[in-house]
Amino acid sequence: MRIVVCVKFVPDIQSDRQLGADGRVVRDGGDGTLNELDENAVEAALALAEEHDGEVVVLTLGPDDAVDAVRKGLQMGADEAVHVLDDDVAGSDAIGTATVLAAAVRHLSAQTPVDLVLTGMAGLDGLTSLLPAALAELLDLPALPLASSLDVDVDARTATVVRRLDHATETLTAPLPAVVSVTDGINEPRYPNFKGIMAARKKPVATLTLADLGVDPAIVGAAGARTQVLEAAPRPPREDRVLITDTGDAGTRLATWLVERKLV
Repeated sequence: MRIVVCVKFVPDIQSDRQLGADGRVVRDGGDGTLNELDENAVEAALALAEEHDGEVVVLTLGPDDAVDAVRKGLQMGADEAVHVLDDDVAGSDAIGTATVLAAAVRHLSAQTPVDLVLTGMAGLDGLTSLLPAALAELLDLPALPLASSLDVDVDARTATVVRRLDHATETLTAPLPAVVSVTDGINEPRYPNFKGIMAARKKPVATLTLADLGVDPAIVGAAGARTQVLEAAPRPPREDRVLITDTGDAGTRLATWLVERKLV
């Protein structure tokens, strides 16, 4: 069983994030990391590989430092890593990103068939959650999104997920290969131990370009993006704040303020 996990290198969400003059998220602050929600996808893949004697390939798309995302996957226990590195993908929107990743999955499957493609539920930089569905559409595979549990029947060649929604719980089954996105409630990602970190140093990271994948640069990157940031500015400071120094009656004064404005 061969599982490909799509992971993303994102700016640290605790850092001061901003958009550059080109309207793109500034990613060169040296504080990037593997998207936290993708760690759940890596963990789910590793658990399945251990259960079914499979192998896990972590796949990413991005600039030079994006390699850190797949290296973290290798440290967790993945067997292979692939980094799509090409200047022409800069500025890709969700569809452009899915186009490149789909081509990479097809490239990998041509070498050894891929049984399952896993992703996290969202990237913490953009939070669009569009990529899993777009990836499934481009690969012409069943989509099982937002899985809070995942089971695979190797003999029947099916994947079954449970989706816990706001007002319902669904159980969905699809034939393999399929694309599955997992929530952060599906598992608790393992922390790379010293043995895993050392072993990851010996695992090579394959680098692919758009030419390797047969992708036309005109349909991805900024050239092919369907959206564009025209203008961005920092959020202005609030000017209607009322600051109260508590001298023992702050609760009463707050209640009075709310009542006067008919907010309670």
